[in-house]
Amino acid sequence: MTQTFLLLPGDGIGPEVTEQARRVLDVVAPDLKFSEGLFGGASYDVHGVPLTDEVLNQARQSDAILMGAVGGPKWAKVARNLRPEMGLLKLRKELDVYANLRPAFCFPALADASSLKREFVEGLDIMIVRELTSGVYFGEPRGIDDLGNGERKGYDNACYTSSEIRRVARVAFEIAKGRKGKGGAYPGVTSTDKSNVMESGVLWREEVTKLHQEEFANEPLDHILADAMAMQLVKKPKDVNVILADNLFGDILSDEASQLTGSIGMLPSAALGEPGTPGLYEPVHGSAPDIAGKGLANPCAAILSAEMALRWSLDRADAADRIWNAVGKALEDGARTADLGGSMSTAQMGDAIIAAL
Repeated sequence: MTQTFLLLPGDGIGPEVTEQARRVLDVVAPDLKFSEGLFGGASYDVHGVPLTDEVLNQARQSDAILMGAVGGPKWAKVARNLRPEMGLLKLRKELDVYANLRPAFCFPALADASSLKREFVEGLDIMIVRELTSGVYFGEPRGIDDLGNGERKGYDNACYTSSEIRRVARVAFEIAKGRKGKGGAYPGVTSTDKSNVMESGVLWREEVTKLHQEEFANEPLDHILADAMAMQLVKKPKDVNVILADNLFGDILSDEASQLTGSIGMLPSAALGEPGTPGLYEPVHGSAPDIAGKGLANPCAAILSAEMALRWSLDRADAADRIWNAVGKALEDGARTADLGGSMSTAQMGDAIIAAL
């Protein structure tokens, strides 16, 4: 059966890096059926909304979805509910892709490009599993109230249910089972929270512990406060295997981890739901409007997001392996965009990876 792949290039550098991912996919999986849609600010400019019902339906009918990036100062004064980022949050919520996989790995050729010394990052391989469709980003009530006399109050509700915690924790435990031998002091799942000051953190820790006892008692589990994990990532990151985090802390910790790997332009991500749900794949980086249209963006994160789509949604591990190995080979041969200290354009980096295939 033909597999369908939806491209949502988005804003800023999104179209540039998505184009290179498409070129690579055309080589390793030429039978894929592609479609494309407007998304984010690009959709707002044409349709007045960051995600149309038509594109949402396209996404639901696809086997995998690859996004570029959304947002930028152009839309800073748009009403909050119509900003490009709201299209992204709506897409995640409507597809119910609750498990966000954010790998933090360091290709050997880039060990000296990290913000840490080589010995701390060479061989780094962390998987961050972030809850993606609940928590403080979606909690109600939320708002900004005028209290009078020039005083205002902003508030958001960090809210989780037992089932929301357990289903993403289950994904983390299953992934850790396939990653034996990784990590050091934290060889299995390390669940992060702020249970010392947040009630939602107390529930998070209790539910993860219960699930571990009921279904994964033979797998290692550690609990750590989110701020302590932030310190661990810059102290001894190779001690960590799988990090489980809520929406807010997973967002922050994954961006921190990205700087250990040489460049945020190297890191992909996946958002997965229940079996049969199309996976949502995107680079961790943003839309970088300052370099958009200049051909300077690193396409590796988008290309590796396509690699994750082949592996996690399309059951094409062989094609995924080809992409992974080609990116590593291109880097070993000296291929570098500006963020990695080189001078290659976005297209030239794509050329180097395709040549390595």
